[in-house]
Amino acid sequence: MSNNGARQFREARLVLASHNPGKLVEFQRLFAPYPVELVGAGALSLPEPAETGTTFVENALIKARAAVSASGLPALADDSGLAVTAVGGAPGVYSADWAGPGKDFARAQQRVQTELADTADRSAAFVAVLVLAWPDGHFETAEGQVSGAIVWPPRGDGGFGYDAIFQPDGDAQTFGEMAVDDTGLARKAAFSHRGNAFRALVDRCFNR
Repeated sequence: MSNNGARQFREARLVLASHNPGKLVEFQRLFAPYPVELVGAGALSLPEPAETGTTFVENALIKARAAVSASGLPALADDSGLAVTAVGGAPGVYSADWAGPGKDFARAQQRVQTELADTADRSAAFVAVLVLAWPDGHFETAEGQVSGAIVWPPRGDGGFGYDAIFQPDGDAQTFGEMAVDDTGLARKAAFSHRGNAFRALVDRCFNR
């Protein structure tokens, strides 16, 4: 979906509206086949806007528009989160908030486990929404998700966020166990929520 018709991306440079180095690495690998220079918001010293939205789309739009305004360049923003079935879909859009101001995701993972306690239903899903925005106000959005289960204790030192406690359906490894090297990141991207959203966006805006 978009605010107008689909637009092809033809610019040479794109800002990733994130200060998360793990996300930057993942997106740089996803964009490797395309003639686009991807630069992180941190490298440009862009401010981080308050994420006041109540949906993934709203927060992604806030971040993308803030990066466009501050840089004058088109920007790509990702808003994603973990939705745990047995706790009403939480943390959802508040996934980063559960990590606190210090972005302590070990704390956030522990909170998920505490909320679940001995609950038998460990099902969960990762959801990602991407917004690609241009300086003239046009934007495109794409969504992806992947289903899986919460595992405990955490497994794997790769990835970021909740990756170490999320095991996607049909696989024996958590995302944290996959993302330990180039091969693992490529395998994760093949079916992750972010990879699915990226492929949807590419179909709209990058396949010329």
